[in-house]
Amino acid sequence: MTATALLVSPNCLALSRRSLHQLRASLERDTGLQTAAYLQEAGFAGGEAVYQAYRGWLAGRYGIDSPAGLDVRHLGETLSGFFRETGWGTLTVAPIAQAVIALDSSDWSEADVSAGAQYPSCHLSSGMLADVLGRVSNSTLGVMEVECLSKGDDRCRFLAGAPETLQVLYDRMAEGHSYHEALGIEG
Repeated sequence: MTATALLVSPNCLALSRRSLHQLRASLERDTGLQTAAYLQEAGFAGGEAVYQAYRGWLAGRYGIDSPAGLDVRHLGETLSGFFRETGWGTLTVAPIAQAVIALDSSDWSEADVSAGAQYPSCHLSSGMLADVLGRVSNSTLGVMEVECLSKGDDRCRFLAGAPETLQVLYDRMAEGHSYHEALGIEG
């Protein structure tokens, strides 16, 4: 299945970056801190369709019917190819701590480099990636963005792991620790 076929599938559609950026800006203006929860929920709701598109892409590209049949060493490569070809941006996927993987992108479509955001703001992507990665791994996963192009970072960095792990990470960050310190890794 090609990216063009994905964009015209009945379960996925093309949405311009400008539309996505304006949606976030409008929600932030009108709902404040609730914006993150609304966009994460919407992203999570759309994750199943994105996962099905990824499955179709894997079958068409590599003859693999399910991500479960994919050697884990190739997960990052295939996810990056899929998200790049469907317009989201490139991803580098790597484990960074026990039970936590990082998904990094220097060109992620939800990020708005002109936003001057105070906090990471790719909320829709966080929800969508949580659902997609949960389906790929056949487990419940959470995703939290810890670096974002929208706030001037060099990349968007999403951390994926068990919800309990990410809750501990979030709590430590709320106490003033960097995510590097909270995970016990070098920054």
